[in-house]
Amino acid sequence: MKDTETTRFQIKPEKDREARRIIGVVLRALREKGYDPVSQLVGYFLSDDPTYITNYEGARGVIRQMERYELLEVIIQDYINNSIEQPEDRE
Repeated sequence: MKDTETTRFQIKPEKDREARRIIGVVLRALREKGYDPVSQLVGYFLSDDPTYITNYEGARGVIRQMERYELLEVIIQDYINNSIEQPEDRE
């Protein structure tokens, strides 16, 4: 492939559901332990260091069940669908 072509990436629906389940488990665990989920998830996604995620309720193991890029795709797609494409709803 030449670098002038755009690579397409698409997550399968079953992966989307699993990613949402994983994110939910991790968010609950981080909140219950008093962590800022945004800061902890950013640290994890940028570094691939699982110690940014609490081990409480097995969240650290759960987040490692899926690749970071798959989780990020679901998070970014949700943000685009709910925040950017519908700005009139936010006013």
